[in-house]
Amino acid sequence: MTDSELHTGLIIRAQSGFFTVLSAETTAPVTCQLRGRLKQGPRLGDLAAVGDTVTFALLTDGSGSIEEIMPRKSEIVRLDPRPQGEYRQILLANPDQAVFVFACANPEPKLRMLDRFLVIAEKQNIPAVIVANKVDLIGSAAAQKLFGFYPALGYPVIYTSTKQAIGLDEFRAILQGKLSALAGPSGVGKSSLMNAIQPGLGIAVGEVSYAMNKGKHTTNFRQLHPLEFGGWVADAPGWKSLALWDTESVEIDAYFPELRELVAECQFSDCSHTHEPGCQVLRALQSGQVRQERYESFLRLRAGQE
Repeated sequence: MTDSELHTGLIIRAQSGFFTVLSAETTAPVTCQLRGRLKQGPRLGDLAAVGDTVTFALLTDGSGSIEEIMPRKSEIVRLDPRPQGEYRQILLANPDQAVFVFACANPEPKLRMLDRFLVIAEKQNIPAVIVANKVDLIGSAAAQKLFGFYPALGYPVIYTSTKQAIGLDEFRAILQGKLSALAGPSGVGKSSLMNAIQPGLGIAVGEVSYAMNKGKHTTNFRQLHPLEFGGWVADAPGWKSLALWDTESVEIDAYFPELRELVAECQFSDCSHTHEPGCQVLRALQSGQVRQERYESFLRLRAGQE
């Protein structure tokens, strides 16, 4: 039997078909499963995911039955090729932004990886913010030289250091009131940053990341972490495996903000932007309007290279 009243809540954890739903209408989070009718028909992807808003009914044993999943405004999707066709894994539903943390040094910033992350964010239509951490290791001027061109492309950059307490208020402000996907290479200081704005948060986020990366025999789960000052953060260790295999090479220029307006002006509609006369991308590259490093990232991604 069920409680006839339906409640509305947010999925904050998903694991093996069980969903932890937080609702203002219940005294504690409720462990729910999908109602049978929702699972009828072919399964083309995850029906529910962390970040989804759902309606659910309470069962007499205290668990819940998810009755409806509200339409998503955005999602981070990984397409999983299977014999029966593509399967859409939803890493995170309804993210407001992706926050990419890279170190200024130790480890050296892999800007080609960052460019790849930004292309994926563009493809999934999710605003991106860059956090340049460990600025104390090289100084503000050198950090600006590394990351300072990204804001002109539409990607805000926050310069941070936990050792010198640089940029922590700005980092906190960018997360406040939003559902953020957090990603970046290992060793860049994500956990230290999270602990600096909320003690203990880095440990919780790190545990999820570790569990998701341990291997195929580990029970896979995803989780949102509440921010005391408002908002949620989800570690997104799966971001590195978001392949672009489903992306046509001719699409790639559309995901580089500095290139997408130029390609329409090229002399040839099938311009490869490598040698053709009348190529506006090459002209912009020669004039300095397009950075050499970004152009090289574009060529590598278009060629299917990491």
